[in-house]
Amino acid sequence: MTRPADGTLTLLLCGDVMLGRGIDQVLAHPGDPTLWEAYVRDARGYVELADAASGPVPRPVPDTWPWGDALADLVGDDRAVRVLNLETGITRSPDVAPGKGIHYRMDPNNIGCLQVARPDVCVLANNHVLDFGRRGLAQTLQVLASAGLASAGAGPDLAQARSPVVVEHDGTRVAVLALAHGSSGVPGSWAATQDRSGVALLPDLSPSTAAVIGERVRAEKARGAVVVVSVHWGSNWGFGLPRDQVDFAHRLVDAGADVVHGHSSHHPRPLEVYAGRLVIHGCGDFVNDYEGIAGHEEYRGDLRLLHRVSLAADGALVAAELLAYRSRRLRLERAGPDDVRWLEDVLDRTSRAHGVRVRRTAGHRLALDWEPEPRK
Repeated sequence: MTRPADGTLTLLLCGDVMLGRGIDQVLAHPGDPTLWEAYVRDARGYVELADAASGPVPRPVPDTWPWGDALADLVGDDRAVRVLNLETGITRSPDVAPGKGIHYRMDPNNIGCLQVARPDVCVLANNHVLDFGRRGLAQTLQVLASAGLASAGAGPDLAQARSPVVVEHDGTRVAVLALAHGSSGVPGSWAATQDRSGVALLPDLSPSTAAVIGERVRAEKARGAVVVVSVHWGSNWGFGLPRDQVDFAHRLVDAGADVVHGHSSHHPRPLEVYAGRLVIHGCGDFVNDYEGIAGHEEYRGDLRLLHRVSLAADGALVAAELLAYRSRRLRLERAGPDDVRWLEDVLDRTSRAHGVRVRRTAGHRLALDWEPEPRK
C-alpha cells in the first residue's frame, strides 16, 4: 500500500457481511442447510424467497456473485485498507448456540467468496460469530488464518480478542480495534476471558469503560498509527442514536481514535464528523440473504453502502464518499438514481443534527460535507 502523492490514506469500510444461510447454499460448496429458526428450517428457503422477489438465482454461483458490482469498487484500489464486519461463522461445527433465533455459518470450502473481496481486516466482534459454539469460533479463526485473512475482535482468549490488527505498508500504519456491545444482541456468555475464547465484549458504555479503550487507542497512536475503532452495537432498525453510544464514540475520538466504524443496524444510520474525525454510527448491512423477507420496508434494507474514506496523515477526515448498491438476486447491483436520491434524502435529514450534510455527486455516489471542528 503506497500513499498517493497528496499523502492521503483511503479506507473502504462496510457493515455486516453475512455469507451463511442462503448465500452459502448458492455457492459451489453448500453446507448443511438445516436451520433452527421458528419459521424456516432449511437455508434453501431463503434462496426461494429471493427467487420469488427478483427472479431465479443461478446455482451454483461463482465466488464473486454476492459482491456483484461492488467488487470492482472494493478491489480496484491497491492502496486502500478494507475493513468489514464478518457476521458469519466459517465452520461445520454442530454446536448450535442455544436461545438464539438466527444462526449463520458458511462452509469452509466456500472461503473463496470472502477472499475475492480482499479484506485487510475481518471484524469478528459481533452477535453471530459464536452461533456454532466455541468449536465453531476456533474453526472460523483457523480457516481465516489459513486463507491469509486477518481478524480482530474475537480469539482464543481475551488478550488475543482485544489485540488490534495492524495493516502496515510503506510506512503507513493502520490499527483496527474491534469491540462488541450487548445492545447488538451479543450474549454475555460469549465474552472472552483470560482462559476462555470469545469476543471482545464491552461491559457497558460508561466513561470508565471508554477510558480503558482509550488507553489502547493512545498506545496505537503513540506507535504512529491511524486508529480505527470498529464497534458492533445498537438495534436493528431506526435512525435514532442512543445518547450513550454517541457519547462513547466522542470519548473514543477524544482519546485519539480517527474513525469510529459502527455496525449492527440493518440499514445505514446517521453519520457524524466530530472533532474532525468520522463517526459512522451504523454502516448497515452489506451482503446477506434478506431479499424477499417482509417487514420494515420504510428503512429500505435492500440498499447498501460502501464507505470510501480519505484521511490525512494524522487521521483527520479529508473526504468521505458513499457508494450505493441494491441487493437483487442475492447480488449487489449499483443503485439506480431513485434509490440514490432516497438515500441522499434520508441520510442528509438524519445526519444534519450531527453536523453532516449528504449530497449526490455522480452515478451511484454520495458525498459528505461538514464544518471543520478542531480536535480537543
